[in-house]
Amino acid sequence: MHRIFNSLTIFSSVQWLFFIFANTVVVPISLGSIFQLPTETIAMMLRSSLILTGVACILQGWIGHRYPLMEGHSGLLWGVMLNLGISASALGMSFEQIGGGIATGILLAGVVTVFIAVFNLIEYVQKIFSPMVTSVYLFLLTFQLIFIFFQGMLKVSDDGSLNVPVSLLSVSIVILVSLLKIKGNAVIGNFSILIGIVVGWVLYVLLFPQFIEQPVSTGFAISLFPLGQPNLQYGIVAVAFFAGVLNLSNTIASIRAAASLFKEEADNSQYRKSFFLTGLFAFVSPVFGLVPYTPFTSSIGFLQSTRIFHKDPFFIGGGMLVLIGLIPPFGDFLSTMPVTIGNAVLFVAYLQLFGTAYNSLNGTVLNSFTVFRVAGPVLLGVCLLNISPEILSSVPILLQPFLSNGLIMGVVLSILMESCINWEKIGQREV
Repeated sequence: MHRIFNSLTIFSSVQWLFFIFANTVVVPISLGSIFQLPTETIAMMLRSSLILTGVACILQGWIGHRYPLMEGHSGLLWGVMLNLGISASALGMSFEQIGGGIATGILLAGVVTVFIAVFNLIEYVQKIFSPMVTSVYLFLLTFQLIFIFFQGMLKVSDDGSLNVPVSLLSVSIVILVSLLKIKGNAVIGNFSILIGIVVGWVLYVLLFPQFIEQPVSTGFAISLFPLGQPNLQYGIVAVAFFAGVLNLSNTIASIRAAASLFKEEADNSQYRKSFFLTGLFAFVSPVFGLVPYTPFTSSIGFLQSTRIFHKDPFFIGGGMLVLIGLIPPFGDFLSTMPVTIGNAVLFVAYLQLFGTAYNSLNGTVLNSFTVFRVAGPVLLGVCLLNISPEILSSVPILLQPFLSNGLIMGVVLSILMESCINWEKIGQREV
């Protein structure tokens, strides 16, 4: 009992709470905005997201993969769903038709995920998402997240210009958290994320009260399938289904990275149970208009930053998130956390993910021939991450969500290259 409620555990739990919340709150709000849903529906989605995210974290850490990894809304599927919502008018469909097709595709992907777990087909999935594919995924995920958080920590005015004072505060928080991590003692370094959020939030309120966000009320209205009732818009269903299945690469990468961090090898049952839970939550997510769940590989960066590896704070943080979802005033308060400050702190936390990606190569020696094995998929993905989606406007509309997503295309290219090329034989050629 004393171990659970000592001061370090309490602060660690709050730190986990802020980390999970900062990674969660923007997803349902952005999705509801793109699909032009009423405020009360968005509030319901946010409340449902907080509750389900907390429950998913606890279940995965307890009976799933059993690692302290945040279970959150899939970044890959989030991007695909936003892209489809933005493209509704170009597709000649209503938001309800798009959302319903997405729901059907996600439900089918959930069926496949549960099927893989029940019939123990994990070995075949691992062959597809080989260690090299996982490395490519980790590199691209690092670049994608860093781009997102760098842009998010900068305050852009309505006229498109940079708000220098607010942006400088974000940069200052990045420097503060980095110095606390590098120069601080063990305790301060472990809580650098929490310190950065609290200090940044207080300074933001004192210096820029005019920019304080109004709370998003998390009232108790309930709306089922808010994005649209499941339908058979085959193109939309296919896109959502493919992205949902490809999302399994995130689970493989997360568990492998966590096992490496804990200096152990994950057994088959951990993958199997994690897949099963991911599949079950894929059935629940579209009912509340949410992005499906997946273990967050980026949690590895958080763990490496805090150096707090035991699971008690993780479970308590997840439980606190559930309570926040159940008690609206708590959610209302946390929803006022400055977005720029949250992104600045996450920017530092996810710098560690680059080390995870690098270490996942396991000392693989690359010569002038085999370097294509990594460089091809990673650099293609980075290029696609940095081009404007409008460039692909002449491409068939249903291919655009794939081709404009550097993470998807990089992973797909890596899978093809690993399947079709004998890299060991090429590696033996003289340079």
